[in-house]
Amino acid sequence: MGATSAPISTSTPKGVEVSISQRVGSAHRSLRDVVTDTIREAIVYGQYQPGDRLVEDKLAEELAVSRNPIREALLALEGEGLVKMVPRKGATVAHLSEEETREIVELRAALEGLSARLAARRCTPDLGRKITELLDRGNQLSEKDGQGALEEINREFHTLVAEAGANRYLADFMKSLRYKTYWLFGSVFGSRAGQSWKEHTEISRAILAGDEDLAAILANRHVLNVGGASLAGDRAAPRDDSPPPSQAIAGSATGK
Repeated sequence: MGATSAPISTSTPKGVEVSISQRVGSAHRSLRDVVTDTIREAIVYGQYQPGDRLVEDKLAEELAVSRNPIREALLALEGEGLVKMVPRKGATVAHLSEEETREIVELRAALEGLSARLAARRCTPDLGRKITELLDRGNQLSEKDGQGALEEINREFHTLVAEAGANRYLADFMKSLRYKTYWLFGSVFGSRAGQSWKEHTEISRAILAGDEDLAAILANRHVLNVGGASLAGDRAAPRDDSPPPSQAIAGSATGK
């Protein structure tokens, strides 16, 4: 049985302390949704590790809420695949096998390709300006080696692409899938932030040019590259004699 984790933090990813009541009030959202987001962030950002127990009473005390929203949040996160509920034993952070991880990477790669294709087809002038502004901000940070800030901009990029694609069902599904892959890719996000930004820049240019095929190919390849690096546990760039991570995943999927 996994260990019980340290007390949950209610800080945002930028480190700003925010109470549960402030999150509810500022966003006009339900308590259950805010509690779900808080626990999800703790998992995604590594405060809870696979196998850690998620004790309802302890979480309720730490977040200063009753057990009901905690229980509802854990059930919602079980539906997302981040939490495993065991009868009479409670909840733990899920642990995914290499095969399950590979399947998630393959799915996200295919859907990110579709999302980028739709963005290239449907991007409005206003969203085009937002993507251009994001490119400028990211390029400035890249020159300054601002890795931490680049990680956030990389996440913002995917949100903008989904918005530009103008497919609400795909965007909603991708949001849940991205949380899971942020969790899976956590070990390589920081070290790969610069390379990911370069790949996002290429995708953005294809979207802004309206090149659907190129945008889809680049977005698919990007996810396979990040997923391959995560599966390999390799935080450095691939050696010259090694196949790109995207080829490693594609080969394993076809049995090569």
